[in-house]
Amino acid sequence: MTADARERLLALRAQAEARVQATAATLGELTHDRESSNDDDEHDPEGVTLSSEWSRLTGLAEAAASEVHQVDDALTRVEAGTYGFCANCGRPIPAGRLEARPFAEYCVSCAEKLGR
Repeated sequence: MTADARERLLALRAQAEARVQATAATLGELTHDRESSNDDDEHDPEGVTLSSEWSRLTGLAEAAASEVHQVDDALTRVEAGTYGFCANCGRPIPAGRLEARPFAEYCVSCAEKLGR
């Protein structure tokens, strides 16, 4: 299971890193657009405002960066031999939970108790 988990985590990391890069590039373009525009886009009735788009993209970038961090932590647990075991109670994390959330650090019971 460890080799499969590692491969799956590496694939998830690559996807999340690609999202980080894509949103960073789009945010860069948006920054350029904001600097070169004197328009008050907040009152433009057409489409999404630059500020709204900035907020949306920033949220996406932060979520992707957080996922990269979580996957990196899970890869560290794979290397340490603790992947798949709850960091709180030490019991195995159910396969279904790891399938849905491959970087899960806690079993369902402990995650509920800890609010995670």
